[in-house]
Amino acid sequence: MLVKLEEIEKDFTTRIEALAKEADLLNLKSEFLGKAGKLSEVLKGLRNCSPEERKVIGPKANAIKDLIQTQIHKKIEALEIDIINKKLNENAIDLGLRKGRFSSSLSGGGLHPRTLIQREIEDVFLSMGFEVLDGPHIEDDVHNFEALNIPADHPARDMQDTFWFNDPSASDGKGNLLRTHTSTIQVRGMKERKPPFRFIAPGTVFRCERTDASHEFVFNQLEGMMVGKDISISNLIYFMKTLLKEIFKKDVEVRLRPGFFPFVEPGFELDISCLICSGKGCSVCKQTGWVELLPCGMVHPNVLVAGGIDPAEYNGFAFGLGLDRLVMMKYGIDDIRHLNSGDLRFNEQFKSY
Repeated sequence: MLVKLEEIEKDFTTRIEALAKEADLLNLKSEFLGKAGKLSEVLKGLRNCSPEERKVIGPKANAIKDLIQTQIHKKIEALEIDIINKKLNENAIDLGLRKGRFSSSLSGGGLHPRTLIQREIEDVFLSMGFEVLDGPHIEDDVHNFEALNIPADHPARDMQDTFWFNDPSASDGKGNLLRTHTSTIQVRGMKERKPPFRFIAPGTVFRCERTDASHEFVFNQLEGMMVGKDISISNLIYFMKTLLKEIFKKDVEVRLRPGFFPFVEPGFELDISCLICSGKGCSVCKQTGWVELLPCGMVHPNVLVAGGIDPAEYNGFAFGLGLDRLVMMKYGIDDIRHLNSGDLRFNEQFKSY
């Protein structure tokens, strides 16, 4: 019987090598392991063997059974992989650049100038110990207005023409909104931290405004906040001057004048001398020679309270920077609409920066 088992093993090993179809392999498996298969017929004779013979024949038969099952499985798996690879090769698409008349006109991509400026500013503030935060574009009234000391009847709401989502269940029909400033991230940042802390928050904002050389209804800001003990206006001025010097790589003429913003008290407008016209007057600076760039001030106590911070113990400063206008000043762009034009000829100019 052992001789018969060895013949079966040799016969199977020889025949499986010649098969290249799954159906043939399954038939071969049935021929050897089926109820009427060769190995099954041999095993039926075990009842006529002595206990000593069974101890030898049984393990040998099981080993051959395992061999057949394993070899059949491996062979079928290899055939399936060959079929898949064949189909992949037949349907392959060459996405590589071919040499020819088209390749010479293609050029590599580059970063948008706004992205370049944002990354540069982030690096400056990270070097000064600030975090970089992000927040949602779609906000609620609380984060966009209420928590920033702008109640429902506050005139400052008229200064920000807001894109509202219709909500029939609301008393005034207004639901959520597209954030009008990145100050919303300041509110979330205060709630998630304990003083002292400092962070910036770059992002896209939306206002229903008429577009012109210096205004867009979709634009980008960068908010910043520093909260701790004994923070002063001097701290604010230091960080703002440091930022502008690092961005423009030179000392920029600035002026600080009083400004009204509900979320700061006192509030200031930090203007820079227009770098497009060198302060002589143009469409960007509206012929004034100055560009409003950086509204700032000391955080209003009501805003600190809304952020879960005790104004009797802590204070701080906040600022908002127009990224698009900063890009225009740095690169001498005379129309903000170029930034959102999607014109690759415009973007390509900044690949060397």
